Amino acid sequence: MQKKLNFSELSKLININSYTKNKKGVDETGKLFISWMEAIGFTTLIYERELIGNHLYFTTKKSNGKKMLLLGHLDTVFPPNSFEKFSEDEEWIYGPGVCDMKGGNYVALQALRNVYKEYGQIYNIDMLLVSDEETGSDDSKHITYDLAKQYDYCLVYEAAGKEDEVVIGRKGVGTFFIDIEGKAAHAGNHYSEGVNANLEAAHKLIALTALTDLRKGTTVNAGKIEGGIGANTISPHARLIVEIRYTSQEERDRVLRELYDIAHASFVAGTSCTLSGDIQRDVMQSSKEQTGFIEKLEQLSLQKIKTEKRGGVSDANVTASAGTITLDGFGPFGDGDHTIHERANKSSFIRRIALSEKIFGGLMENKI
Repeated sequence: MQKKLNFSELSKLININSYTKNKKGVDETGKLFISWMEAIGFTTLIYERELIGNHLYFTTKKSNGKKMLLLGHLDTVFPPNSFEKFSEDEEWIYGPGVCDMKGGNYVALQALRNVYKEYGQIYNIDMLLVSDEETGSDDSKHITYDLAKQYDYCLVYEAAGKEDEVVIGRKGVGTFFIDIEGKAAHAGNHYSEGVNANLEAAHKLIALTALTDLRKGTTVNAGKIEGGIGANTISPHARLIVEIRYTSQEERDRVLRELYDIAHASFVAGTSCTLSGDIQRDVMQSSKEQTGFIEKLEQLSLQKIKTEKRGGVSDANVTASAGTITLDGFGPFGDGDHTIHERANKSSFIRRIALSEKIFGGLMENKI
């Protein structure tokens, strides 16, 4: 196991602003990874994009045995001039992406370097770095889904848990828009001639909230409601923006059915409604195959691998929904992600690199 890690290369990554909408910065970080990955024998396929950063797919030679995909993202949530500086002390490193997830990408890179040094080559292990995860992977999730089907396993390098837990489950998430049409009328002179879209929205809001089932981990949140013209006018239009999160495919299907029914029911006579939106990332559910994979990794690494489930989503949801055995949280432990207090623990980098190195070597030796 490495006793000490030099973070100078990681600092170069952190000091490049790679806000999702900053294509130049995202591509600049990508170019560093291209140079590093090609130096250890990977071939690069670039998915060119005009408005967002390019997605990068690094591949190796294939032989008999299981195939593994490593997954990360190049983008962060911080616009230029908001939070850009790398710093460190004895215990922590600080900066945008140190745990979400430039730090995780770097863990994978260092482990691959160590394996390359030991074996003289790398095979059956590929890596995909996408550029738009922080805004929902609307472009890259289709690439990720299709590629994931080619692999037996996927490791995702989002941040680890506080006790080095890996992630075995993540909620699915969807965002929906309910647009309601009523009829405007003067609230004083012609009140009864109006059809109140805001009132319809209020009924729908209550019905939607009732779909929440905390015992099953299902939440339905009408997070934004807007409508109307002014206090003296019966509202002719209203809009609800609704997010659903769920922990099973059964709950997904239930909520989608009832969401459709609520959207198209008229609680207020004369209103009409349009429903739009979709599932953003489907649920990542634990499985017996996943449990068996963890057991193999424990035997290989000679250590207990702790697990946890999270309510937030990542691209692990995408690979899991493609049917690939997926584990997330192989990056370093950190906190404060998506804030200016983001940090990652130095010692966790060493532990995570060591674990990944054992897994990669074991895969190439057909031990998993």
